[in-house]
Amino acid sequence: MRRHGAVVEAARAQGVGHVIYSSLHASGAHLGFALAHRWTERALQASGMKWTILRNGLYAELVGALVAPRGGKITTPFGSGGISAVARNDLAAAAVSVLKAPDAHVGRSYELAGTEAISAAEIAGTLGVPYVPNTFEAERALLGQMPLLPFQAPMLMSIASAATAGYLAVENTDLVDLVAEPQDALTIASAVAQAMAQP
Repeated sequence: MRRHGAVVEAARAQGVGHVIYSSLHASGAHLGFALAHRWTERALQASGMKWTILRNGLYAELVGALVAPRGGKITTPFGSGGISAVARNDLAAAAVSVLKAPDAHVGRSYELAGTEAISAAEIAGTLGVPYVPNTFEAERALLGQMPLLPFQAPMLMSIASAATAGYLAVENTDLVDLVAEPQDALTIASAVAQAMAQP
């Protein structure tokens, strides 16, 4: 939040007229990294500058990496619910759409989730492997054995717990207002998971 605040203040001091901020989708309110995004949104809204907020959903590519098969099966504890994941290319296209006509988007917040929710079980089915989710305790222990930065394991666990609780599936998205034909998130996540599983 200090870093984001410094950037907002520097932009204001240098006379920047309009800031377009890449934030986190509303469905991500329970994720470990949500607070910094919400704080930054408020800082921008109080800055006196024009603002547009692009609230990105979880990347389909990230979901694919998180559920890559381990030992021939998917074990990441994502529960049975869906995640309204979105392709990075679609988020980039949405940002370009806003950048082409920024004045038309002043004071707007866009919720850019995927158009369909995907589940770990669906990805497993696409790959032809079983979905046997770990307990949270087992998953946390596994992450503790990986070369992660201190904040990363809790961040990943927050994604797993939010997915299991059903918080990451949404019914409506503004993505279709900015991107004509969003990509199939299940296909992207499945392809990434399959690639990650290769020795």
